[in-house]
Amino acid sequence: MKAAVLHGQGDIRYEDIETPRIAEDEILVRVKATGICGSDIPRVLGTAARYYPIVLGHEFSGEVVEVGANVTTVRVGDRIAGAPLIPCHECTDCLRGDYAQCRSYTFVGSRIFGSFAEYVKIPARNAIRLSDDVSYEQGAFFEPLTVGLHGLSVMQFRGGTDVGILGAGTIGLLTLQCAKLLGAKRIFAFDVDEKRLEVARDYGADLCLNARDPDFRDAVWDATKGRGLPMVVETAGVEFTEKLSLELAANKGNVMFIGTPSTDITLTPREFEHINRKELTIRGSWMSYSAPFPGEEWELAEHYFNKGLIRIRELIDRVIPLSEVAKAFEDLAVPGKVRGKILIEV
Repeated sequence: MKAAVLHGQGDIRYEDIETPRIAEDEILVRVKATGICGSDIPRVLGTAARYYPIVLGHEFSGEVVEVGANVTTVRVGDRIAGAPLIPCHECTDCLRGDYAQCRSYTFVGSRIFGSFAEYVKIPARNAIRLSDDVSYEQGAFFEPLTVGLHGLSVMQFRGGTDVGILGAGTIGLLTLQCAKLLGAKRIFAFDVDEKRLEVARDYGADLCLNARDPDFRDAVWDATKGRGLPMVVETAGVEFTEKLSLELAANKGNVMFIGTPSTDITLTPREFEHINRKELTIRGSWMSYSAPFPGEEWELAEHYFNKGLIRIRELIDRVIPLSEVAKAFEDLAVPGKVRGKILIEV
């Protein structure tokens, strides 16, 4: 089969490799659509890949073309989205339904070969059937959408309250739509890119604030009568927004960190004191799974897409064939050149 194989830093090649062979509990999926995740960028352009050669890709959908001897829940011809986490299902964390905390997990497109290829194999239990009205493009967005849903679930998000979404990238804009569906009273969107904020406004944000504006904090205090935001979701994973989350949170507020930082974050005593003085509840979110595996997040993703409640068109920068993956990463290396998700049609 054809695949985009990473051989070293910045060295990703479109070439022939062996098609995966499935075990008794696995299925073989003909990849139809797969997205380039932000986490793939340091793997290709930096040194974050676990080993070489490796086929990346974990946001994907496709058609089942082969099933293992013991598989009864999935059939050849099924259209599916793939959940990339493969936990052990035996450790204490897994038995509690905390699959993302499994210490013996593997992961499609990171620890084992992934979806930047014509075919990918996964356990049958990792397949989520797509309704007829859900496209393969939408199926490739299941994984990032569930990341936002999981974060909201972990922080015990409540409808009827104000929420701030810090970062209007793919995860932030998907989380924003979920918060709207779950009954947010008002949504405050923060970013430094006006075009992203325009999309946030179109998606239902009530107040869109550019963090480059020196008066944006005043707008928050005015809108909340000096109280701040009872719920804050950080999705950018950068030092500025991590700190800003603590600053904008209201007394007794809830702060959820979804974004994964790639550099050190240092808090001054005054910045850290927000946690103490406000008695904030600080939570982190990792991946997107719950019991029964892969979890209600994935069921909700299918439901929302099936009902036409989640929009993705504005999140896509371009759609490319698999053969152009190397050029896509060249563009991703140039700040500001790519404005959204690069989706690969295989």
